[in-house]
Amino acid sequence: MSCFIVPLAQAVVTSTYRKVNEKTIENSTSALKRHIPALEKMLWGGSVMLVVDHIINGELTWRFPFFTALENAGGGAVMLREMLTVGVPMSLVITAVWAVYALVKERRGKVKLSTE
Repeated sequence: MSCFIVPLAQAVVTSTYRKVNEKTIENSTSALKRHIPALEKMLWGGSVMLVVDHIINGELTWRFPFFTALENAGGGAVMLREMLTVGVPMSLVITAVWAVYALVKERRGKVKLSTE
């Protein structure tokens, strides 16, 4: 019900970092820095899809307190546990997949340049 909060927060931080450091990212020699926009898209896309899924399943509502778990006593603890056990691993997996993607894409680019 609240697992999307962690990747959503990471998406906000990533977007802020990219906007503040736009010039240094474009001219960077680091493969990971140059592919930060891809991470940003992965995080935003996944977060939006999870929000839609949670709305469809009735876990998010349009009225306060928005999360159905908060309507019950102890719901905050349930949400926190879900963010730690599902949201954090989800963000770590997304970041790991992005890192592999960035490094593979960088390596393929160097191979193509050396064969030309």
